[in-house]
Amino acid sequence: MTMTVGDYVIERLYQWGVRRIYGYPGDGINGVFGALNRANEKIRFIQARHEEMAAFMAAADAKFNGGLGVCISTSGPGASHLLTGLYDARLDHMPVLAITGQQARTAIGGHYQQELDLVSMFKDVAGAFVQQASAPAQVRHLIDRAVRIAVGERRVTAIVLPNDLQEMEYSEPPRAHGTLRSGIGYVKPKVVPYDADLQRAAEVLNAGKKVAMLIGAGALHAADEVTAVADKLGAGVAKALLGKAALPDDLPWVTGAIGLLGTEVSHQLMTECDTLLMVGSGFPYAEFMPEEGQARGVQIDLKPEMLSIRYPMEVNLHGDAAETLRALLPLLEHKTDRSWRETIEKARAEWDKTLEKRAMASADPINPQRVAFELSPRLPDRAIVTSDSGSCANWYARDVKLRRGMMGSLSGGLASMGAAVPYAIAAKFCHPDRAVVAMVGDGAMQMNNMAELITVAKYWKEWQNPQWICCVFNNEDLNQVTWEQRVMEGDPKFEASQDIPNVPYHRFAESIGLKGLYVDREDRIEAAWDEAFAADRPVLIEFKTDPNVPPLPAHLKLEQVKKYASALLQGDPDEGGIIVQSAKQALSKVLPGHKKDDDRR
Repeated sequence: MTMTVGDYVIERLYQWGVRRIYGYPGDGINGVFGALNRANEKIRFIQARHEEMAAFMAAADAKFNGGLGVCISTSGPGASHLLTGLYDARLDHMPVLAITGQQARTAIGGHYQQELDLVSMFKDVAGAFVQQASAPAQVRHLIDRAVRIAVGERRVTAIVLPNDLQEMEYSEPPRAHGTLRSGIGYVKPKVVPYDADLQRAAEVLNAGKKVAMLIGAGALHAADEVTAVADKLGAGVAKALLGKAALPDDLPWVTGAIGLLGTEVSHQLMTECDTLLMVGSGFPYAEFMPEEGQARGVQIDLKPEMLSIRYPMEVNLHGDAAETLRALLPLLEHKTDRSWRETIEKARAEWDKTLEKRAMASADPINPQRVAFELSPRLPDRAIVTSDSGSCANWYARDVKLRRGMMGSLSGGLASMGAAVPYAIAAKFCHPDRAVVAMVGDGAMQMNNMAELITVAKYWKEWQNPQWICCVFNNEDLNQVTWEQRVMEGDPKFEASQDIPNVPYHRFAESIGLKGLYVDREDRIEAAWDEAFAADRPVLIEFKTDPNVPPLPAHLKLEQVKKYASALLQGDPDEGGIIVQSAKQALSKVLPGHKKDDDRR
């Protein structure tokens, strides 16, 4: 049988190790879909409800599986829908390949239906490599370069295939001038700095008396090395959100998240340290780092463009996190004075008590922190947790405790709404034997995640382990932005933009064959989690949570306090509720005086 260009694309991707492609069909890409069908699932096609979700799935596949994520779409709107998910991959340095259709070559430039200049459109998100094929013999090197660049540079790449080309007979490039004969294969190199630079870094770290470490996604496969270095230096370790799973949260010197979603002890770690070792993190908020001049700095990153752009580092080490830390370790002196480590461990223990107290504070009807707090001890070993952007990310960051062997992620650099459910779906395809939990706000559910529950309903029966749980925080509010309006802008809640409809998410789940649970009492939270993990099918738990529990930074700056007070003094529509909940979260001493109103309490 004649091999078409579409057939060749699938075969070449298979040779590169691709086993899953996420996407949505359309006539602009029919030639490749026909080839997928003829390939008899050598590469599995996963049908999302929307191309944006498919791109999120590809990004998550790269995160949870460690290889190349691939998504596919038709031309025109199908291709443009991919962009948000692809930007998520780009900003989190994930290797993703996008394959899209295009109108026939003879129509290009003729203002044809669904004709977009896709190469120009993808030029930013896939700037490392984006090309449109024009001849069968060209496809071989386009695929090879797109995959190798994506994997080798941890970038997004894109290939555009005109629909008439996909159906043409494939021909190998001739041995002639103006042709290329490329090959398959890429092996990740060992990237380690020179000995002299490692020695300079060791001198800085050895001189420090209060060493803080900040780790991110680049340290996800360096847990043993980070632990060994932290123990030798007597350091405390804070985690950027993408590095949450890099170290277990049950280690007493791990201070948890940093920044707006961070912990009080991470704030203390950064403000009191005299030396900072930053490993594999692009944490963006410089205001949460030590003040310039306070600490000497060493940074390790595989991406040289990420070095010394958050804090002026004294030594910048371009290298793989695990390999570089392993090479650095023998040069470090064991610090006999453990007073700094003991200070951090004591502060961490106190923070744990505070966190539990906050989670157990009553709310109307449910405190969202308690939902996440009660999840932690019930997570099965090797579970995977995904979170959406919004206030649920605060509870994921602070209240969910990941143990060794667990995984977790969210849309980091892009911080996009709508990523949690597609992330959780991809996690299940990567690891069908593991339990997966998605934490989602009601805003993201209404935006696009409800539809992706249909994807779960379509595929779940083939999963080895049916434990797939979507936890929805239903507070009828775009909660994170509401609080940002109050604390960052000093404005009261703008109800026209922030209030969203009350939707029975659990009933929708039941209507498509999943299990739905509705919880509006705090004494039912634990039982609901237990019931969900024991279910014989995927579960959606809808928790009716209180929007007035503040997802505020662990440490409020004076300017934030002033703006928060300003919002209240202007008459916030939820004023009574947020005063009560803020008081319960130990913020009462910074609030302005208000006349008691028993009806509102």
